[in-house]
Amino acid sequence: MLQNIMGSILENGAITGEAFFMATACSLLIGLFIGFMYTKTSHASKSFIITLAILPAIVQLIIMLVNGNIGAGVAVAGAFGLVRFRSAAGSAQEIVSIFLVMAVGLATGMGYLGIAAAFAVIISLVNLFLQKVHFGESSRGERVLKIFIPEDLDFEGVFDDLFAKYTDRAELVDVRTTDMGSLYRLQYNINMRANSSMKEMMDAMRERNGNLEISCGRPTAGKAEEL
Repeated sequence: MLQNIMGSILENGAITGEAFFMATACSLLIGLFIGFMYTKTSHASKSFIITLAILPAIVQLIIMLVNGNIGAGVAVAGAFGLVRFRSAAGSAQEIVSIFLVMAVGLATGMGYLGIAAAFAVIISLVNLFLQKVHFGESSRGERVLKIFIPEDLDFEGVFDDLFAKYTDRAELVDVRTTDMGSLYRLQYNINMRANSSMKEMMDAMRERNGNLEISCGRPTAGKAEEL
């Protein structure tokens, strides 16, 4: 029974009308499922969700048409490469989702509907579980602290006592000048202590940096640093 479900619906590689419509319907249903599951784990635009829903059927048709033709298969791979490099860079989660729907399209295009459905369900559920348990996330208290100070203030050690009071760890990771060299911008990676007040820490720092701008927030993966 399992062997029949996991087998290909294409007999001897021949494409019939029944096989085509079954594969297309399966591709669309799995694509809709992947798009729905993506909305449960990440925020995305409407166009991206629609793309996830439709792309498996498109890939499936291409694979059916190039079935057994090595030259056409290489051409299609090159076309996918061009699409990848002409597109704006996305988050890691978006890239994984694109690869997932493409893998589903490859499987349904070869007639393996059961494998495509099972794989999509397994990967989507694993992804949902890892998101819910916050797998791989940094410490809850980790923050990125940016402080502007005047050029005549020696920044080395000026905030050490405050870091010792309010944080478990503070590391200076970037120093740069700004505003035509009249200011320094310091960037720290810090871990806030449990029950410590971020407001109190920032107020104390403002007294030392002349009430210049201070920002403190969670690190954002994959986002280009603001100049």
